[in-house]
Amino acid sequence: MRYPVVIHKDVDSDYGVSVPDLPGCFSAGDSVDNALNAVIEAIECHVEGLLIGEEAVPVPLSIEQHKENPDYADGMWAFVDVDLSKLSGKSKRINITIPERILNRIDAFAASHNESRSGFIADAAIEYIATRSEAQT
Repeated sequence: MRYPVVIHKDVDSDYGVSVPDLPGCFSAGDSVDNALNAVIEAIECHVEGLLIGEEAVPVPLSIEQHKENPDYADGMWAFVDVDLSKLSGKSKRINITIPERILNRIDAFAASHNESRSGFIADAAIEYIATRSEAQT
């Protein structure tokens, strides 16, 4: 799943990274690269906590939808990719039946985005559940 993040840097501090779509999820690092790597781990932990608590995982919004928030006015925006299929919970091998043409499209999309088939399906399922849950409230 691709999350927009905002990077802040105050004088005499490390780089801080916030994840607007996951309130309370943030990280820091002594460089932009280190901060972005750290926020991926923070997102994984945050999402795993939501899943353990059987809470909805919010669908990431676009940067444009977050830019108007004054909390992020002085920040630098970036995206990070998080492979939800690599969460620390036990993975379970399943056997599913899916039309070949759809599977070919999944594989092509996943490959073009440097994702695995499992990662794509996990992301798609989380996003679908979140979208349907929001529509029902």
